[in-house]
Amino acid sequence: QEQLVESGGGLVQPGGSLRLSCSGSIHVFDNYAMGWFRQAPGKEREFVATINWSGDIRDYTESVKGRFTISRDNAKNTLTLQMNSLKPEDTAVYYCATRVYGTISSNRFDYRYWGQGTQVTVSS
Repeated sequence: QEQLVESGGGLVQPGGSLRLSCSGSIHVFDNYAMGWFRQAPGKEREFVATINWSGDIRDYTESVKGRFTISRDNAKNTLTLQMNSLKPEDTAVYYCATRVYGTISSNRFDYRYWGQGTQVTVSS
Protein backbone atom coordinates (compact mmCIF):
# COMPACT_ATOMS: atom_id res chain seq x y z
CA GLN A 1 0.00 0.00 0.00
CA GLU A 2 1.56 3.24 -1.14
CA GLN A 3 1.22 6.23 1.15
CA LEU A 4 1.08 9.80 -0.11
CA VAL A 5 1.07 12.88 2.10
CA GLU A 6 0.16 16.36 0.86
CA SER A 7 1.18 19.65 2.46
CA GLY A 8 1.20 23.36 1.68
CA GLY A 9 -2.48 24.24 1.53
CA GLY A 10 -3.95 27.28 3.20
CA LEU A 11 -5.82 30.55 2.79
CA VAL A 12 -4.63 32.98 0.13
CA GLN A 13 -6.03 36.12 -1.45
CA PRO A 14 -7.04 36.19 -5.14
CA GLY A 15 -3.95 36.69 -7.28
CA GLY A 16 -1.72 35.05 -4.70
CA SER A 17 0.39 31.91 -4.86
CA LEU A 18 0.69 28.61 -3.03
CA ARG A 19 3.01 25.67 -3.41
CA LEU A 20 1.66 22.22 -2.68
CA SER A 21 3.93 19.27 -2.00
CA CYS A 22 3.32 15.55 -1.94
CA SER A 23 5.73 13.00 -0.52
CA GLY A 24 5.69 9.25 -1.02
CA SER A 25 7.71 6.09 -1.17
CA ILE A 26 10.81 5.59 -3.29
CA HIS A 27 8.98 2.97 -5.34
CA VAL A 28 6.34 5.49 -6.42
CA PHE A 29 8.83 8.10 -7.48
CA ASP A 30 11.03 5.71 -9.41
CA ASN A 31 8.31 4.23 -11.55
CA TYR A 32 4.90 5.88 -11.67
CA ALA A 33 3.13 8.81 -13.23
CA MET A 34 1.50 11.11 -10.72
CA GLY A 35 -1.19 13.74 -10.70
CA TRP A 36 -3.03 16.43 -8.80
CA PHE A 37 -6.80 16.49 -8.52
CA ARG A 38 -9.18 18.75 -6.64
CA GLN A 39 -12.65 18.57 -5.21
CA ALA A 40 -14.83 21.53 -4.32
CA PRO A 41 -17.87 21.15 -2.04
CA GLY A 42 -20.75 19.49 -3.85
CA LYS A 43 -18.69 18.76 -6.95
CA GLU A 44 -16.95 15.76 -8.48
CA ARG A 45 -13.23 15.31 -8.02
CA GLU A 46 -11.57 16.82 -11.08
CA PHE A 47 -8.24 16.57 -12.83
CA VAL A 48 -5.76 19.40 -12.38
CA ALA A 49 -2.35 18.25 -13.63
CA THR A 50 -0.34 15.13 -14.36
CA ILE A 51 3.32 14.28 -14.92
CA ASN A 52 4.99 11.13 -16.22
CA TRP A 53 7.52 9.10 -14.23
CA SER A 54 10.58 10.91 -15.62
CA GLY A 55 9.08 14.38 -15.37
CA ASP A 56 9.38 15.40 -19.01
CA ILE A 57 5.73 15.06 -20.03
CA ARG A 58 3.01 17.12 -18.35
CA ASP A 59 -0.62 17.91 -18.94
CA TYR A 60 -3.03 20.37 -17.33
CA THR A 61 -6.70 21.05 -17.27
CA GLU A 62 -7.48 24.08 -19.40
CA SER A 63 -8.50 26.35 -16.52
CA VAL A 64 -5.06 26.20 -14.86
CA LYS A 65 -2.79 26.32 -17.91
CA GLY A 66 -0.30 29.17 -17.60
CA ARG A 67 -0.97 29.50 -13.86
CA PHE A 68 -0.07 26.11 -12.35
CA THR A 69 3.10 24.07 -12.78
CA ILE A 70 3.51 20.43 -11.82
CA SER A 71 6.98 19.07 -11.16
CA ARG A 72 8.66 16.18 -9.43
CA ASP A 73 12.00 15.46 -7.79
CA ASN A 74 12.43 11.71 -7.80
CA ALA A 75 15.63 11.92 -5.78
CA LYS A 76 13.70 13.61 -2.96
CA ASN A 77 10.47 11.62 -3.45
CA THR A 78 8.50 14.83 -3.86
CA LEU A 79 5.74 15.98 -6.20
CA THR A 80 4.99 19.71 -6.35
CA LEU A 81 2.20 21.91 -7.66
CA GLN A 82 3.11 25.58 -7.93
CA MET A 83 -0.07 27.62 -8.13
CA ASN A 84 0.09 31.26 -9.19
CA SER A 85 -2.57 33.87 -9.94
CA LEU A 86 -5.03 31.97 -7.81
CA LYS A 87 -8.75 32.58 -8.26
CA PRO A 88 -11.69 31.95 -5.91
CA GLU A 89 -12.80 29.13 -8.22
CA ASP A 90 -9.54 27.31 -7.39
CA THR A 91 -10.86 26.76 -3.87
CA ALA A 92 -10.99 23.02 -3.18
CA VAL A 93 -9.35 20.15 -1.41
CA TYR A 94 -6.31 19.17 -3.48
CA TYR A 95 -5.19 15.55 -3.71
CA CYS A 96 -2.06 13.99 -5.08
CA ALA A 97 -2.36 10.55 -6.60
CA THR A 98 -0.24 7.97 -8.32
CA ARG A 99 -0.84 5.52 -11.11
CA VAL A 100 0.83 2.15 -11.37
CA TYR A 101 2.10 3.00 -14.85
CA GLY A 102 4.65 5.54 -16.02
CA THR A 103 2.41 7.34 -18.53
CA ILE A 104 0.17 10.31 -17.79
CA SER A 105 -3.61 10.31 -17.53
CA SER A 106 -6.30 12.88 -16.75
CA ASN A 107 -8.80 10.19 -15.70
CA ARG A 108 -9.08 9.87 -11.94
CA PHE A 109 -10.07 6.22 -12.26
CA ASP A 110 -6.59 5.49 -13.67
CA TYR A 111 -5.01 6.41 -10.33
CA ARG A 112 -4.67 3.79 -7.65
CA TYR A 113 -3.24 5.53 -4.59
CA TRP A 114 -4.36 8.82 -3.10
CA GLY A 115 -3.30 11.17 -0.37
CA GLN A 116 -5.66 12.55 2.26
CA GLY A 117 -5.86 15.99 0.64
CA THR A 118 -4.98 19.53 1.61
CA GLN A 119 -7.40 22.46 1.68
CA VAL A 120 -6.79 25.45 -0.56
CA THR A 121 -9.01 28.48 -0.01
CA VAL A 122 -8.79 31.55 -2.23
CA SER A 123 -10.69 34.43 -0.70
CA SER A 124 -10.33 38.08 0.15
